[in-house]
Amino acid sequence: MNETFHNQDISAEWLKQYSDNSEVLAKNSGEILNSRRGKALEEFIRLGIPTTKNEAYRYTHVDEYLKGNYDAEFANDPFKVNLREIFKCDIPDLDTHVVLVLNGFYYSDNQLSDLPRGIIICGLHEASVRYPELFRKHYDQYTGASSDGLVALNTLFAQDGVFIYFPDGVKLDRPLQVVNLSFSLRNLKITRRNLLIAGNDAAGSVVICDHTLCAHSYITNALTEVFAGQNAQVDIVRMQNENSFSSHISHTFIHQEESSSVTYNTISLHGGLIRNNFFSRLNGTGCESNLYGLFLGDDKQHIANFTLINHAMPHGTSNQLFKGILDDHASGAFNGKIYVSKDAQKTQAYQKNNNILLSPGARMNTKPHLEIYADDVKCSHGATTGRLDSEALFYLRSRGIGEKESRQLLMYAFADEIISKIQISLLRDRITGLVDKRLRGELARCNNCDVRCG
Repeated sequence: MNETFHNQDISAEWLKQYSDNSEVLAKNSGEILNSRRGKALEEFIRLGIPTTKNEAYRYTHVDEYLKGNYDAEFANDPFKVNLREIFKCDIPDLDTHVVLVLNGFYYSDNQLSDLPRGIIICGLHEASVRYPELFRKHYDQYTGASSDGLVALNTLFAQDGVFIYFPDGVKLDRPLQVVNLSFSLRNLKITRRNLLIAGNDAAGSVVICDHTLCAHSYITNALTEVFAGQNAQVDIVRMQNENSFSSHISHTFIHQEESSSVTYNTISLHGGLIRNNFFSRLNGTGCESNLYGLFLGDDKQHIANFTLINHAMPHGTSNQLFKGILDDHASGAFNGKIYVSKDAQKTQAYQKNNNILLSPGARMNTKPHLEIYADDVKCSHGATTGRLDSEALFYLRSRGIGEKESRQLLMYAFADEIISKIQISLLRDRITGLVDKRLRGELARCNNCDVRCG
């Protein structure tokens, strides 16, 4: 079937699901969330599910992952199982504020009573009702950089997720750990929406963990907006470790004001489809943006990363470094763009994508891209895709190290450039262990869950 017509059929299925449940969505959501649905509906009807004719999705056939018989939840039905007994993070010394999100809904038993004064961490729906002025100022204000129908689809179905607010001048005392759990005994569509606001001179670290807790198929459409005020410092580490039946598409929109710094590091360990889209606008003078990513794929996994860094003002700095290791018949894609406007003089922007293919069946498509309209800048981009370095492998073998262990050492050294950028030492050590297991071909579980996923 022609891809365009096929995607139209899938779009029609999602539209029918919205039509059948629009009253329930409206009833269970606040006024601000509901007020955005009309425009989102128009946008999704116009854009539909992305096809490979969309340059951003040139190497990702999302229609293959979005079809099928899936249920959806439109009400936050309190789960009858205690999630804190099922999910136990196995980094006992990792001192974080922990919140759980179940199938897109903020878990009702989350308790955060010792936060620094003024910091707000709660469900997205709750924030839209309790803090309407702050919420309205930022919600759905930074997604305009995308012409992606899946962004409109998220806004159309959005009900809940996590709301994070760091007031002016306040620093979060220890990292916030957001654990996104997919747990249902049926195949499920999940919509998750998050909003993080860091005021002027505010600072905080956030750890995001994506997990599936049973061997069912989940389609997750997640969207996060991040606002960093003047001199704000935001550090985010995300770990994606879901089952091979899952399809996870995420969009992250980052808006930075003067002299702010945002670092986002994504470690993609496991999942059937993982698609990460990053849009960052350096909207003030002297901003710093760092995007890092490591992805490991085997079997028939597909892992894709798309980035668009918009330097809108002068003296900005951005760094992008994404690395991939692919085995078996896994496939990957990197499509990255740096845009420098005519007003963004003295910009320094760097972009690099390096990949290792471990088998003849693995494939990688990469397209770094620069679009520069200022004349006083330092910008570079590059990409490499190849096998393990044969000379380095020979050197290790000549020192008495076995072939398997030599290959393992080279892959670990390749991955460590990304892992070493994680600032939380205990988390960095744990991810090092997970990556080591993954490189050895093991399903790297990162929690002591009582429910085992496939």
